[in-house]
Amino acid sequence: MIDFTHFPSPCYIMEEELLRKNLSLIKSVADRAEVEIILAFKSFAMWRSFPIFREYIGHSTASSLYEARLALEEFGSKAHTYSPAYIEDEFSEIMHCSSHITFNSMTQFNRFYPLVKAGGESVSCGIRVNPEYSEVETELYNPCAPGTRFGITADLLPDTLPVGIEGFHCHCHCESSSFELEHTLEHLEAKFGRWFSQIKWLNLGGGHLMTRKDYDVEHLIALLQSLKARYPHLHLILEPGSAFTWQTGVLTSEVVDIVESRGIRTAILNVSFTCHMPDCLEMPYQPTVRGASIGDDGPYIYRLGGNSCLSGDYMGNWSFDHELQIGERIVFEDMIHYTMVKTNMFNGIHHPGIGLWTKEGNAEMYKRFFYEDYRNRMS
Repeated sequence: MIDFTHFPSPCYIMEEELLRKNLSLIKSVADRAEVEIILAFKSFAMWRSFPIFREYIGHSTASSLYEARLALEEFGSKAHTYSPAYIEDEFSEIMHCSSHITFNSMTQFNRFYPLVKAGGESVSCGIRVNPEYSEVETELYNPCAPGTRFGITADLLPDTLPVGIEGFHCHCHCESSSFELEHTLEHLEAKFGRWFSQIKWLNLGGGHLMTRKDYDVEHLIALLQSLKARYPHLHLILEPGSAFTWQTGVLTSEVVDIVESRGIRTAILNVSFTCHMPDCLEMPYQPTVRGASIGDDGPYIYRLGGNSCLSGDYMGNWSFDHELQIGERIVFEDMIHYTMVKTNMFNGIHHPGIGLWTKEGNAEMYKRFFYEDYRNRMS
């Protein structure tokens, strides 16, 4: 159990023991299915924890120059890089930091592959494909929604792939199950299987939430083993983000005021949904709060409000078993993935601290933020 008195408020706190549990499961899937599973920085990029990750996995995936640099400089290996569009001023450095580069369009491939070929770097290139199928219901997170800007449909590929395309990248999931992957593979093979003999690797993207309690890991392994049996020459890659840090830590906060309007009580916190938990507003979803239940069935009902000036910086309702008090700690569960990578300093609100509760039961602070961090961002 985390001793919160050893951390500042607010603070993101990851538990090493829970992280290692997820990493062990992911490594087991990779080993048993004979696939490669790599960390997607777009979900989690807390680089001070990378030495723990490197005990279980070897590579990561990047979507920008800065992420690619982080892979090489801090994770210690070159990135599997995909971007919707590369720009010429950055591409040479991206090549230097990448083992794999996936292009989003044939235009991008035709423009930049000559630089790869002439650059002297050992880079395997691929193209992102769109199977025009996804079961992701929230359109904001659906990479295959009608009119998507991601990937090439099968009708746009020539019968013989251009020299230099060695892999396909396909991403259709968001916190999805193995059964959704099964359906995706049916569409992917139906539309793109005729090119599989021409490529060396197949990246099945992210969104495979294999560390969720109800995820059917055995079904996933069977799916991947079956795919490997059909195409034994293909190196299979998965690049989940959330699965690595799913339910591995919290965001702690405190009540700083309680206001009431038209019978609605709002506990204002020293954190912000729009600044520190943006997926709650974008997805949207209502996170679990320790010691409270979602809804208005209990005796003490509160909205929880952020401390920014955005009118919609609140969520609710939560039911508590007691009256909240100013200074009381509020703990948001499962706040390690898609939080720190998205935080902003709107209104000059500082980021929560970042810390680790080690497996030995010690507090290790990675980072605290101050006025200079805000000032430097605005310069």
